[in-house]
Amino acid sequence: LSVCVCVGGFPCLVYVEGVLVVSTPQDVALNDARRGAAMFKQLNVPVLGIVQNMSVFVCPHCKSSTHIFGSDGARNTAKELGLDLLADIPLHPEICETSDQGKPICITQSGSEIAKKYRELAQEVLSRLEKVEDSTVKIVVE
Repeated sequence: LSVCVCVGGFPCLVYVEGVLVVSTPQDVALNDARRGAAMFKQLNVPVLGIVQNMSVFVCPHCKSSTHIFGSDGARNTAKELGLDLLADIPLHPEICETSDQGKPICITQSGSEIAKKYRELAQEVLSRLEKVEDSTVKIVVE
């Protein structure tokens, strides 16, 4: 979504084509998500949508679902901001374990439902980026 060019002690240029807001469903995180979306809209950077991360924990043993951080917070915030909810990613121990090992779950468990969610999200982001008019924003970071 962005490219950053830094040379030595000179300012960095960041080229941003679009942003994806990622938040857990809890209120405190959603407040940050709202501020982030507003900031990028102010900079005329397209906000591609919202991802609800750690939306639900499904016990690997009994398969019961628990909404640890609340439910539908990002979905409701997306609606409030006029954005689409692009994905609902569960809280799953294997995502953490494989990520910490440097082996993304999309590779280690490519046939899993979680990997499918990530692939669908990636495809949706690419699709939305293709529709964004040439509105790349250059941001200087000093």
